[in-house]
This record gives sequence, structure tokens and C-alpha cells, in this order.
Amino acid sequence: MSRVLVARLDSVGDVLLAGPAVRAVANGRRADGGSPNDVVVLCGPQGQAAASLLPNVADVFAWDTPWISNPAPQVTGPHLDSLVGFVRNSRITEAVILTSFHQSPLPLALLLRLAGVERITGASTDYAGSLLDVRLKPGEDFPEDQPEAVRALGIARAAGFRLKTGDDGKLMVKDPPAVRHLVGDGPYVVVHPGATVPARAWPPLHHAAAVELLEGAGHRVVVTGGPGETALTATVAGPSAIDLGGRTDLSTLSGVLANADVVVTGNTGPAHLAAAVGTPVVSLFSPVVPAVRWAPYGVPLELLGDQNAPCRLSRARICPVPGHPCLSSVSPEQVVEAVERLLSGVSSLSTRRKVRKQ
Repeated sequence: MSRVLVARLDSVGDVLLAGPAVRAVANGRRADGGSPNDVVVLCGPQGQAAASLLPNVADVFAWDTPWISNPAPQVTGPHLDSLVGFVRNSRITEAVILTSFHQSPLPLALLLRLAGVERITGASTDYAGSLLDVRLKPGEDFPEDQPEAVRALGIARAAGFRLKTGDDGKLMVKDPPAVRHLVGDGPYVVVHPGATVPARAWPPLHHAAAVELLEGAGHRVVVTGGPGETALTATVAGPSAIDLGGRTDLSTLSGVLANADVVVTGNTGPAHLAAAVGTPVVSLFSPVVPAVRWAPYGVPLELLGDQNAPCRLSRARICPVPGHPCLSSVSPEQVVEAVERLLSGVSSLSTRRKVRKQ
């Protein structure tokens, strides 16, 4: 059994979107008789928890990448040696480097060559020389405007790896845990107000108003957020919604999202986690990156936000337009209407995978 490295040097959502490609690599090559591989996922520190949730992963190594992380770590010999040493000692013979359109696989490919990796596949607009054995040219070998999960799967396919027969290529995580002790009994809607990038966040008071309207329409609401977002989730939850701010790790959050009827969130990791457990998403999507690539993949979706706002495709982390109009123009009433549209069609959608673990 070969050990193959799959690299996605980013955070939670990026790693989850790499899941179908990871499963393809684990499945092996048809030319080799479909012999399975041990997959080692290389990710950034923020993506480690997500990588641990992916099926068919034998090992995870988190490395703070100087050309990806923000803020970036210093480039030092010991820091580079930590990666080279791990790869060399892990008996890795092949690597598939997954990147977005604005990233290059070449710095990592160079380090992997130094670690002795024999075969490397990646997508590069720049001349790769001897760094890549299989090089895809973005915009020529595949279109740039496609979902990131499809892009990643295409890179794995170029390396010769295919999904198992019957695998639909959607996002997937290991079975979510039971969460009844957190969410109680009965249906609910999740509202996740936080975002690591401020330009992608809907205003907190808009979230709070949406929660109040959802409760007024008869829905139970669960508000989720990380340990540093407890003040935000308390504001949004108000006096009667269930406030899980700071009370869930990523695995537990997958259970909360899996049992929800709909998730309301921005373009952030939990949006992709919701997609990975098959839950419909109301996506409050700032157009700083293109929705065709980064919207929740493979689930019923309501996309809200002005996709033609002046910040479009700017990749801004802080909104460059006064008043943040791309998202602040979305009203709480519009969010509630989007939730109701998804709820009215959920029972007829045979593509929805739900794993209820209450």
C-alpha cells in the first residue's frame, strides 16, 4: 500500500472542499488494479480539525505555511526542515498538491522534492520545470470558474486517481456525534454569525433580528460560534435562542449542523461543514471571492448578497466599501424568506444526505 500526500495548505473550508479528492486518492489508480492508498493530508494549523474529519485519511500533518498563512511565519531552516523531515520519515512516494487560482504549488513542490517525493501533481500557471511530474495549466486544462471541490477532484484525476463507483463526489465527513444534550428535541434552524474574514460577515444586529423573526415564525433557533465569538453569539441568540457559542469543537459542530433543517451563515468554514453533512444553506455571500467557486457545494442553496457590488473579486479581508453594502443590504426578512423556501422543498430532494445523531 502506497502512502500519498494530499496537500491543502489552508483552513477549515478549504480542507473540507478537498474531501472528494482525498477519497479519490485513497481509492487508488485503476491502472494499478484499484489498490488503495494510505492518504496523508498536509494542511495549515487551522485546517487540522477538518482534515481529521475526512474519511479515508490515515494521517494529518499541520504546517504553518509561509506563502499561505496570514500572518505568515518566518522562513527559517528549522521550520522548513520540520516539513521535509516529516515527509521523508513518512515513506511518502507521491504527492497531489491542491491549490486555489491565486496559489502556486511550486514552493511546496520544491520542498517535497528535497524530501524525496518521486511523483508530484499540481496546477500551475508558471513553468514548473522538474518540480511537477504532472502539470495542469489553469484556464487551459480546466476552467477556472468551477466549484473548488470539482477543481481539486480534477487535479487528483490528472494524477490518475478516481472515486469509487457510486461515490457522488460531494463533500463528506465521518459520522457526526450525538448532540441532543446540546440542542434538545425537535426541529431547529442554525444561525452561525461569525466569520474569520470581516469582509464576509453580515452585521450582528441583522443576525439578531433574523433570529427574532425566525422564532416569531415558529422555528427553534440554535446559534453557533467559536470560543472567541461568545459575545457575538450571545447578542445574536437574544433571550430565547439556544446559544452554543464556544461550546462546540468542529466534530460536535458537525453534529449540530447535521441535525438542523437549514443553516444560515456566511462564506466561512461552517458553510462547507453544513454541505458536508447534507444540510441546506442560506449563504450570506460577499462577492470578494466568486460564488461559483466558493459557495456551499452539492446541497440546496439560497445565495444572498449583491454579487455585483464594488468589492467584487477584490479578495479583500476588510470591506473596502463604506457601509459594507454587499451584505448589509440583505434584510433579516429576506433571510427568513430564504429559510422558508429551503424548508418548503427539502422533503422532495433525494440528493440530501442526512445523518441524524441526536
